Amino acid sequence: MGRSAGVPPRAPDEQPDSGADGADSNLTLAGDEAPAGARRPPADPIRTLIVDDHALFRRGLEMVLDSEPDIELVGEASDGEEAVSKAGESLPDVVLMDIRMPRSSGIEACRALKEVAPSAKIVMLTISDEEEDLFDAIRAGASGYLLKDIPLDEVAGTVRAVYGGQSLINPSMAGKLLTEFAALARRDEQEPPQQVPAPRLTDREIQVLRLVARGMNNRDIAKELFISENTVKNHVRNILEKLQIHSRTEAVMVAVREKLIEFG
Repeated sequence: MGRSAGVPPRAPDEQPDSGADGADSNLTLAGDEAPAGARRPPADPIRTLIVDDHALFRRGLEMVLDSEPDIELVGEASDGEEAVSKAGESLPDVVLMDIRMPRSSGIEACRALKEVAPSAKIVMLTISDEEEDLFDAIRAGASGYLLKDIPLDEVAGTVRAVYGGQSLINPSMAGKLLTEFAALARRDEQEPPQQVPAPRLTDREIQVLRLVARGMNNRDIAKELFISENTVKNHVRNILEKLQIHSRTEAVMVAVREKLIEFG
């Protein structure tokens, strides 16, 4: 394992079935068991990029992940600008990234990474517990938001879970996210209708969106609607494209705004 400069990066269209095209599994709290994050054979390691402006923290993550046979470190970066450059070269599957960094923040880098490495799953690993950073990270397309107090022995599981399609959020931040959903719904009730209509979804896409918002994964949605998993993935891809969003977590926000589901 370890760094392997001789192993060519996975081609952009060679995406894992469980997480392709933004079709993340469901929202999971850090520390919960994540079946989708099970180990894969060493022959197909999860390509991982570490981004943090503190060298000691990068070294700590490197030491932990280097011992994992199914995880390959393909690089590290000390700021958002360097992260985008490294990601374009190495095409990582998973990026562990801080938010507060010089030159370019993790939020800015997250948006740019979606252009150079669209299949990469990005996890914000930060000391920031500010609501604004959490919401901005989700809007930028992050698949996870964890605080740096996460035990180091759980980092490898985080990489596997996010690669497998889970969306991970620190438990202390999840409550803030649900509170924001509820506030968003109340605010929309008080505001006048928008002049520009939202992109039109088909009846089936609305059904899928409702089930996504309930936290169901693709397999469960397929069983609920009596369709194939591939058909569900296609519907999720179309929903994300029409709504111009990057993740299923953002889809939940849209579902709340459009009053397809309710919180509290």
